[in-house]
Amino acid sequence: MTNDGQQKEISSLDDEELSFFKHYGYLIKKQVISEKSCHSLCDQLWQTAPKHLDRHNPGSWRPIPSEHGSTDPILSFNDTKWQYRGAGTTIEQVSIMKDPQIMLWAEQMLGQGQIREPIENGKPMGSWGTAWPGGPVDPQLGEGTRGIYATLPKKASSTQADLLHTDGHPFHIGVVCLLDDCPPDSGAFKIWPGSHRRFYPLFPMQYDQARIPFYPHMPSHKGIIHPKDYLQEVTKVQQDTNPVDCFGERGDIVFWHHRLGHMAGYNNSDTPTIRQALLFDYCHKDLDTLRLSAPHPNMWNDWSVQLQQAEQAISAETSELQQLNQSQP
Repeated sequence: MTNDGQQKEISSLDDEELSFFKHYGYLIKKQVISEKSCHSLCDQLWQTAPKHLDRHNPGSWRPIPSEHGSTDPILSFNDTKWQYRGAGTTIEQVSIMKDPQIMLWAEQMLGQGQIREPIENGKPMGSWGTAWPGGPVDPQLGEGTRGIYATLPKKASSTQADLLHTDGHPFHIGVVCLLDDCPPDSGAFKIWPGSHRRFYPLFPMQYDQARIPFYPHMPSHKGIIHPKDYLQEVTKVQQDTNPVDCFGERGDIVFWHHRLGHMAGYNNSDTPTIRQALLFDYCHKDLDTLRLSAPHPNMWNDWSVQLQQAEQAISAETSELQQLNQSQP
């Protein structure tokens, strides 16, 4: 992490890092976002805190009582989940998406000048409501970040099984930015390494997932359609691949492929900890036409030449830095 007030030293991803992203579908970069920016974004989140939470009293960091719950797409509270999307196009959040270092890395993957720009002071995710009644919020309907997502500690969650999913909206690269320290098993982003290569060819479209329209007079069926082959592969991945807990320190970020199996980890922290993270997506500027194609035999067809050509062997040191030792290779 750079000291605030000092100019950042920009560095490129090397071929091994690009190769790691291609093979495993994610890439952790340490100490990227400044401490000042992390504090500022946490301040945004805490201005919306549920009534029972005291920022300076870890003893109050408990799940949200049902009477304080909210299904508002802009600011939702549900048990351990606290998701604030209303500031997703503020300069504080958009500046992270446009950060020269992070953008350089993303452009190495998608191509220089090929990333769709966020819109400062535009419409944040959640402004359009949910994707369908009772459904999730669609990140593609938003002109900035996904927002700041917090996960509160709940020891009982240690008995819950990890269940992966893939996102149904079209995009290319997801980014998760830790705004505060997040120790192991404390609600960090969790991924199933290599699953993107197994899931990508199983959909009719290479970026979208098909949806059943919602009709008020026929409400029984709505939402995402999951292909049978995909559902079978999900079961196999959960059986044969151990997930990676992307824990880390304030300022760390994770890049992840749009077809990577993932979940928001359960927060089983022994010392009270709130996972606080900024989430956003990068999309190719031509996504509207690229999404018309079925999956390509070369799943990297729409990505940069540099990424396509990256084929370097992965060292044990890099695997350890990427926390892959938690998982099977």
